[in-house]
Amino acid sequence: MTTADFETSFDTIIIGSGFGGAMIAHELVRAGERVLMLERGSWVARGPHNWTPRGVGLLSTHYTTETPYSVTTARKRYTAGSFACVGGQSVFYGGASLRFRADDFEADSDIVADSDADWPYRYHQLEPFYARAEELLGIAGESGVDPTEPPRSTPFPFEPGPLSRASRAVATAAHGLGLTPFRLPLAINYGGRNGGDATGRCVACTSCDGYACAVEAKNDVATRLLPSLLAAGMQLRPNTVAVRLDAERGRATRVQCVDRETGETMHFEARRFVLSAGALASPHLLLASGLERMNPGGRTVGHYLMRHCNAVVLGVFPWRPNSDAAFDKQLAIHDFYFGHPSITSPRGKLGGIQQLTPPAGLVRAYLPRPFGAALAPGVALMSGLIVIAEDQPQWENGMSLDAARRDAFGLPHLRVQHRYTTRDRAAARALVGRARAVLSAAGAVLSYAHSIETFSHAVGTVRMGTDERTSALDQFCRFRGIDNLYVVDASFMPRSAGVNPSLTIAANALRAGAHLARSRVSAVAFAAGSAVATR
Repeated sequence: MTTADFETSFDTIIIGSGFGGAMIAHELVRAGERVLMLERGSWVARGPHNWTPRGVGLLSTHYTTETPYSVTTARKRYTAGSFACVGGQSVFYGGASLRFRADDFEADSDIVADSDADWPYRYHQLEPFYARAEELLGIAGESGVDPTEPPRSTPFPFEPGPLSRASRAVATAAHGLGLTPFRLPLAINYGGRNGGDATGRCVACTSCDGYACAVEAKNDVATRLLPSLLAAGMQLRPNTVAVRLDAERGRATRVQCVDRETGETMHFEARRFVLSAGALASPHLLLASGLERMNPGGRTVGHYLMRHCNAVVLGVFPWRPNSDAAFDKQLAIHDFYFGHPSITSPRGKLGGIQQLTPPAGLVRAYLPRPFGAALAPGVALMSGLIVIAEDQPQWENGMSLDAARRDAFGLPHLRVQHRYTTRDRAAARALVGRARAVLSAAGAVLSYAHSIETFSHAVGTVRMGTDERTSALDQFCRFRGIDNLYVVDASFMPRSAGVNPSLTIAANALRAGAHLARSRVSAVAFAAGSAVATR
């Protein structure tokens, strides 16, 4: 498809098609706006090939290093890439869709330290949008069991599916240790419940977390939201790389792009621009465009990168825990989320534990050589848990440009630096110890813990806040200093909490979109009133 097939001027241009981009588009399209969505990647084909070992996202063609990130951590240096596809990382996520806890939005000196991280709104202000996001994504879950569950205005839209054999073993073990396991809310269509559509019903395969769903039962935004938005008139341009945002006199004026397949350069204009390319790509584009210089909190752009202090704990069993070959990312444990009397270091908030038994392909992709290849054949004897420890926001964790080096599209090279604090690692170790205890009680004869340092949960690099000097975004995600630029991907978060970020990205984008839609209605009404008054 050529540039000539598209208009060149729109009400809103959205850069990125993941959770944030799709949800804010939902509000703006409903309000009658002409919306163009730009996406670096292409559509992900669905079918039996998604079930193969090569179907795991990190090994697919949709994970690319064409715009490489040079990453430095306390342990190593390496080159990272990113997912480029319609629907963004939602296509390959595991479906876990938890709300942040109510207290996650409150001040917490143990986590904040000297970072000035501050939420400009509270849980009750986001709650209605959590409910709407759950409805749009078709979340299946249960209420009243999670000991940290925040208040809800509505029940979950759907009921969860049956527990797998491995899940039942983990639940029994956790209960025996005095813990309170609960059903993990999942964006999965189990079909036939509460009016659920049986089309694309979950077949309980193990190729879910890290894979595109072969039968479209995982409710990613590419299958759940984007088709209806396109039918309602939104335009989508895949394989389009945004390389620069131009702005003058406090307003963004156009986005410059490169066609990923042909190399053609082009630009598009709009009254408003929404950036939702991800917690690495969004600040990359802002810095490459020099827009941080127009923001009173511009020194924070690209900084305060968080990505949870995660670790996978795999238990090895003398029998096949997943003998029914069923999806078993079904449970979570939050008894230690806000700390626990049995854990003295660190005091205070820790995070969550979730069930996760990766298929062989995911083990090969995530674990370093030779461990991945050695452990993959033994996955049938494993069941696992992942710990998600909230990490502290640090200014030093972030990115900088290397203008002397550029990628194939002309973007300056990006250097990323990230190190966990002593507290981050202590929180993860404490949760790993509890996860080992659960797996042992379930019958594991030994366990293996591996730190996960991918950017799948990356947040915080263009954060919102109350103080314009220490945050780049206001409470509705407007980029300070530029009246018509908004950022709604995971980079908006001032803190990471201890659960998966996807549902909060979705809810926040709906909140920002509703605000913009109300502003549009008010402007149209004002213009109509003015026209009547002058007759």
